[in-house]
Amino acid sequence: MRELTVLGTCGAWPEARRAASGFLLEADGFRLVLDLGYATLPRLLERCAVNELDAVVITHEHPDHCADLSALCRALLFGGERDGRVPLYCPPGVLGRVQAMEPTERLREVFDPRPLPGSYEVGPFRLDGRILPHHVPHAGVRLTAPGLTVAYSGDAGPDDALGELAAGADLLIAGATLQGPATDPYLLSATQAGQWAARTGAERLLLTHFWPGDDRRRSVAEASAAYDGEILAAEEEEMVLHL
Repeated sequence: MRELTVLGTCGAWPEARRAASGFLLEADGFRLVLDLGYATLPRLLERCAVNELDAVVITHEHPDHCADLSALCRALLFGGERDGRVPLYCPPGVLGRVQAMEPTERLREVFDPRPLPGSYEVGPFRLDGRILPHHVPHAGVRLTAPGLTVAYSGDAGPDDALGELAAGADLLIAGATLQGPATDPYLLSATQAGQWAARTGAERLLLTHFWPGDDRRRSVAEASAAYDGEILAAEEEEMVLHL
C-alpha cells in the first residue's frame, strides 16, 4: 500500500474545520510525516498511533509547519510505549523553535534530529533535501522509492533547486499561497506551481498551503492554465491519494 493522507492545507493559520500544513506518506508499511502545522496531530491520530510513526520531516520553523511537533513530542513521551527515538529531518532552527514552547520536556528524548539539507536512506525512501528560498531556512524534499517519487515544495519560492527536486515526480505537492499575477521570491503562486509541474514533467500536481479565505477553485484554474496534467486541491476531509 502506498498512500498520501492530507492532514492540513492552510498557510499562516488554519480556517475553521481545517488545519495547517501536514501530510502522512505511507509506503510498504513505513509511515513518514511531512510537516506538522497547527491542528494536524489530531488528524494524524485518526490514521495511526504515534508509536507507529517511523520518521518525521519538517521543512522549516514557521509554526504553520511545525507547531504540532510539540504535541507529537508530548504524545510520544506520555501516550504509550515507544521503541527508541523517531528520526526527525529538519533544517537548523526547527528544534529550537519548537523546544521554546516546551519548558519542561526535551524533544531530543523522543526525536533523533538529522539536519536538512542532506540526503538519507529513510525506510524504503531516499530522502533528498535542498534549500529553497523562504523567509527562514527552508528545505524542499524529494522522496524516492522503487516506482515512486514524491516531491514537496513546502512553503518556498521558485528556484532551480525546486526543478531538481520535482523532476519526473509521480506527485508534486506544491504550495499555492498566492493567486493572480502577484509574485514573491519567497512564496509560490498557483500559476507558478502549475508552471513548475509542467517544467519538471510531474505526473500529478497537488496544490496546498492555501491562504485562509481564498477560493481554492481559482487556484486550480490558475494552475491549469500552465499545466495540463491532473491537478488536485488538497482537502482535509478524508483525502487519501493512492500512489
